Amino acid sequence: MSLPYSLAPQIGTDGRIGLIVLQSDETMEAEFRQVLPDADVGAFVSRIPSAAEVSNESLAAMEAELPRASGLLPKTVDFDVVGYGCTSASSVIGTERVAELVGAGCTTAHVTNPVSALVAGCKALGIAKLALLTPYAEEVSDSLRAALKANGIDTPVFGSFMEPVETKVARIDPSSVRDAAIKLGQDKGADAVFMSCTNLRTLSILQDVEATCDKPALSSNQSFFWHMLGLAGTSPKRSDGMLWDHKVG
Repeated sequence: MSLPYSLAPQIGTDGRIGLIVLQSDETMEAEFRQVLPDADVGAFVSRIPSAAEVSNESLAAMEAELPRASGLLPKTVDFDVVGYGCTSASSVIGTERVAELVGAGCTTAHVTNPVSALVAGCKALGIAKLALLTPYAEEVSDSLRAALKANGIDTPVFGSFMEPVETKVARIDPSSVRDAAIKLGQDKGADAVFMSCTNLRTLSILQDVEATCDKPALSSNQSFFWHMLGLAGTSPKRSDGMLWDHKVG
């Protein structure tokens, strides 16, 4: 029996976002669901092969996979923005190169990543000096610090969990991240504290860190989501952090 049907509008009448998530990431999608607005915002996810351990070499290897990963997003969707969800790889590959490679595989008005998002967030908040917390080995952290320096953001206060294994990074207890961020963020030499890595669980602790340090608390996922949603012409659902209150310029 052949039955009649009608066609509805494409999902995402209020915004269409593509998200490229690392194969090893266990955190980003869960945190992204927490900030999606009640509007009809379509979120389409692709994954990119990534190593179990983070090094500059393993991060650089994702460069060759970016067009394929973005190419696996639906071809029928014209995206408002596509985001590549890796802070450290964006610093190693380069944000302009990331935008070029992601744009080669899909149709999108904008491309972003956590480094570009952080730079935009610091500009919105007037931040020039960060207390930086990472889970990375020293060489990876150095690449990120250099990328930020090139964008006019100093990291005079720095600390790391020195954990290269992605599975362990994803399981670091938010209370440990909070305590470390507060310890670094209370240093008077920094305007704000930034918790780097999309695999760290940070959304639940931002408000606590901000209140204790009396300065903005930023994280990879928070900055990334704020930037993507802003470029898509919408706003995050939550408002428990200073960055959420600013528009993407």
